[in-house]
Amino acid sequence: MSGQLPLALKLRPQQRLSDFVVGDNGQALADLTQLISAPGPAQVYLSGPAGVGKSHLLAGLCGAAEDRGLSAAYLPLADHAQLHPDMLVGLEQYDLLALDDVDTIAGHDHWETALFALYNRARDVGRRLAVTADCGPTQLAIALPDLRSRLAWGQAYRLKALSDDDKLAVLTSAAKQRGLALSLDVARYILDRAPRDIPSLLELMNRLDDAALAAKRGLTLPFVRTHLPPSLD
Repeated sequence: MSGQLPLALKLRPQQRLSDFVVGDNGQALADLTQLISAPGPAQVYLSGPAGVGKSHLLAGLCGAAEDRGLSAAYLPLADHAQLHPDMLVGLEQYDLLALDDVDTIAGHDHWETALFALYNRARDVGRRLAVTADCGPTQLAIALPDLRSRLAWGQAYRLKALSDDDKLAVLTSAAKQRGLALSLDVARYILDRAPRDIPSLLELMNRLDDAALAAKRGLTLPFVRTHLPPSLD
């Protein structure tokens, strides 16, 4: 993504669309992917609690857009306190706008006004928008009625949490991306002891990866038992 953007998201290996474990979210992923293969203006809105993969999908979509030669801007609106609404000026130049955690600017008048203006400019020039929030567009506590209307435009999906089998697939895929073999028994051992949300599981895999690299060992059950954080052992 463009180095001109503040807090530009650095894509990690697991933040590619091809690595997203779909579970029951197949239609949402299909429509999200369609954004970059069809002309705009268009929007897909994804909602759900933390840990279901909303930011992963936006990061993956931005990467896929750039692979197609499109420009993409990722906006981490949860960090709005460290940013300024003026940063939205001119972003309609990007082919794809990925607005993460739009619910976090609800009630912030300057941000709501700036985002509404960006929406109008982006639609006027036929841009694509991908939006995430913790709730659906009609439940947002956005004070500006016209902005609520813009956010409700297009396709909206509530992402469903992954099953335990899906989470095992996340663990084994994360290990494979890091060049590690992870047996199903070891993956189950980790899942039984770790927090069940995907960000926590991936952070644990990062820690195990670092430990395995330092020790020049594989992810055997004895090794994982020894290197799990004490609170999880």
